[in-house]
Amino acid sequence: MHRLHLHLLSDSTGETLENIAKAALAQYDDVETVRHFWPMVRTEAHLDRICQEIAQNPGLVIFTLVNPTTRNALETRCRALGLPTVAPLDPVTDALSEMLGQTAKARPGRQHVLDAAYFARVEAIQFTIAHDDGIAHEDWEEADIVLAGVSRSSKTPTSIYLANRGFKTANIPVVIESPPPALLYRLKNPLVVGLTTSADRLIQVRRNRLLSLHQAPETDYVDQEAVVRELAFARRLFADNGWPVIDVTRRSIEETAAAIIGLVNERRGQPVMETE
Repeated sequence: MHRLHLHLLSDSTGETLENIAKAALAQYDDVETVRHFWPMVRTEAHLDRICQEIAQNPGLVIFTLVNPTTRNALETRCRALGLPTVAPLDPVTDALSEMLGQTAKARPGRQHVLDAAYFARVEAIQFTIAHDDGIAHEDWEEADIVLAGVSRSSKTPTSIYLANRGFKTANIPVVIESPPPALLYRLKNPLVVGLTTSADRLIQVRRNRLLSLHQAPETDYVDQEAVVRELAFARRLFADNGWPVIDVTRRSIEETAAAIIGLVNERRGQPVMETE
């Protein structure tokens, strides 16, 4: 087991930096990481206090500081301590500057400005939470996306992820005994997407859910034949209505959402890629 002190310094919220560090650390096993997180680093006085902590707990220093004075001071002090520093956004910023023929503006936290896109995401999140699990179906025409699938097919977490990307998303459970509202088949604005999965995976997820609720783990809800019939019913429903289908068996929520965003962009005549 390796022990690593990881110092993360940002002149904004540090969300970007945390995500970069998390993604990199996921590539290594048997590492005990002690994270020292320093957001809103914008003065040398603040940096002085941080460098004292770094000296007491030497390790890797990763930073996203755009002010040249502050970052130069950090790099100088880390060199004196013999510690490596990494500025992970520099290669991207340098490449953009070269391609665009512009110099970066060095504005801290610019990506967190409360612009129209930010408020659109807030509205999408509010809509999605209010239209989970078939609730308020009379408003579905206002949605960008409607997800349909059997119970525990990742509809809600996928909806929330899509909402965070700015897409108003509703979802509806497909239940053999309870047909969905007729409105579902008349929707014009939203893209309806069917989510499916393998029977074995679905049974495992459902059984774990029952155990977490301290309920009997052997019911029709997890019966092999019943689950197979349920999935077949959902697939026929999707096929009969010409809805695109995504198998989530081996997909993460992020991968499922990316595929759905691709379908939305394709429908809108936009390039098939994720957009910020």
